[in-house]
Amino acid sequence: MEKLLPLFKALSDRNRLRVVAALMGYDELCACQIIELLQVTGATASRHMGVLLSAGLITSRKDGRWVYYRMKKDAISFASVLDLIGRELEKDPDMESDKKKLTLIDACDLEELCRQQRGEKCCPPR
Repeated sequence: MEKLLPLFKALSDRNRLRVVAALMGYDELCACQIIELLQVTGATASRHMGVLLSAGLITSRKDGRWVYYRMKKDAISFASVLDLIGRELEKDPDMESDKKKLTLIDACDLEELCRQQRGEKCCPPR
């Protein structure tokens, strides 16, 4: 029960489900890519990612100023839940839209994406 409550809390939010679906389709995503997908502020995305991290669904790594997220490899006890999520989300029309949007976001340069979101003070052009 101790692992189930945080898991279901993490999965009870539409945006967090969208992130899980996105990470199931990509090795990893940068925080700025997740912000762009969800169209939320950095603080809101950070809160969502914190809930997913606490539930043990994802891991993060920092690379310079970038934070990358991926599905946790040893989340084997969650495998059947993730399979169920994947099957159910395949039926959701918003997920198809998210897949197309992520393809475009993934093709963007991270510096340019950051500049679009935060302005040139964060990522001045070279």
